[in-house]
Amino acid sequence: MSNAPESTLKTLDKALEMEKQGKEFYVKAAAACQNEIGREVFRTLRQDEDIHIARIMDIYKNLTKGGTWNSDWKTKDFSHGDLAAFFLELAHKHRAETAADAGDVKALEIGIDFELGSVAFYEKRLAEAEDTLEREFIGRMVVEEKSHHKILQDARLYLTDPTSWFQEHEHGGLDGA
Repeated sequence: MSNAPESTLKTLDKALEMEKQGKEFYVKAAAACQNEIGREVFRTLRQDEDIHIARIMDIYKNLTKGGTWNSDWKTKDFSHGDLAAFFLELAHKHRAETAADAGDVKALEIGIDFELGSVAFYEKRLAEAEDTLEREFIGRMVVEEKSHHKILQDARLYLTDPTSWFQEHEHGGLDGA
């Protein structure tokens, strides 16, 4: 018997569904992508979705068995660290590989839209959550989904306008300094 509010369980159901859809999309996008940077970004996001799924399933199982919110979900974390630093390293590693076909760019744009939807979902739920640990979990999900959105935007800019990407991320100026 669950002690959790029905709204919390519905949120977790919806979150699990979204994360599974995200994983499925990233698996397909990685397989179809013609560019190594795009493939690596999609593979990394697929791994992140696996972690999100595992966290949500553990929380859901605990709550439906009569447990309460706890911090156990924190033990499931990403292996890549900061995504911005990860992408910067990836961009330098594949500096010569900036060609992307329209399908790669379209997949990045779909991912961007998907992650924006995830951010909106979690932000709405964050505003409604009452339990402190639930708020902490949802807050972390917001941060992680925003980082997914950012890496996809970076990948799109890198593949469509690498000069602008390097100027933006290398802090190069046009003033001769």
